[in-house]
Order: sequence, then structure tokens, then C-alpha cells
Amino acid sequence: MSRTQTTLSKALRITMPDGSRWDVPLEIIARSRAAHYADEFGDDAERSLAEDTAPLFDQDPDEAIEWASNNMNWSDVAAHAARSVPPRPLTDRDKQTGWMTGDKEIVELGG
Repeated sequence: MSRTQTTLSKALRITMPDGSRWDVPLEIIARSRAAHYADEFGDDAERSLAEDTAPLFDQDPDEAIEWASNNMNWSDVAAHAARSVPPRPLTDRDKQTGWMTGDKEIVELGG
């Protein structure tokens, strides 16, 4: 399995203020970062992903959490997020608060 495949088979799990947990495929976060740095790889986001972002996220998963927290909003990932633990009713504001301040970890998808 290549490094890119290793990274892309994981998710960032975030705990929202209501205690629900959501899994966001790490691929979404990795592609965001790779697109940002594509200019350093001849405007090739796939090369940026394979040569820079995927190895970085594999070596230090906290880099993925940091990128997501500092460079993305809940609205960037909401369509890709899957709830892994049920919530109490949440508002959009609750979700944004959770995205910004909730506990985050990298987990294997499907687990």
C-alpha cells in the first residue's frame, strides 16, 4: 500500500459539543492542503498530494488536524462527514463550534 493510500484510508474523528462523533475522510483534508501547495509542484495537486501532503500526514497525523483546524471550515467537510456516534439536536453554530474546538483524532475508516 502506498503512502497516499495509507493516508486516504483514514479519517479525522471529531467530537461535537453534543457528544456526537463525526468521521471526515482524511482524503478531503489532504486534498485541501495539496491544492494549496500545488504551485510548488508545477501546479500539480496530485503530485503535491503524493510527494508532500500524504507523507507529511502519515509521518505526523497532528499535521492533518492542524491543517483542518486552521485552514478549513465545517462547511468544507460537512458533505463528506459521517456520524459515528449519534447526537443530541445540533444547530449549524454548534457544528462550527465543534469543528473549531472539538477533540480531534485520526482513525481508520470503517472502524
